Amino acid sequence: MTKEEAEQFKARWRLVNDFTDEEARCAPPEVRLRQTALLYEAAQTFGWSESLREGEDEVRERWRRLKEIYRV
Repeated sequence: MTKEEAEQFKARWRLVNDFTDEEARCAPPEVRLRQTALLYEAAQTFGWSESLREGEDEVRERWRRLKEIYRV
């Protein structure tokens, strides 16, 4: 693959990404909620829930510290 071909490839994917980003921004709340529910259900089905919870306490502590620092 030449440098020019690689740049064309990247440009095409940029167009695809721009389109999907715009499509996601314009999606009605019902569609977004349905998509979120499907992702949650997939995580449950594949047993990812536990691994996703790993580090949750650490993240909560980071948010607590940030809130304390910025007095939010």
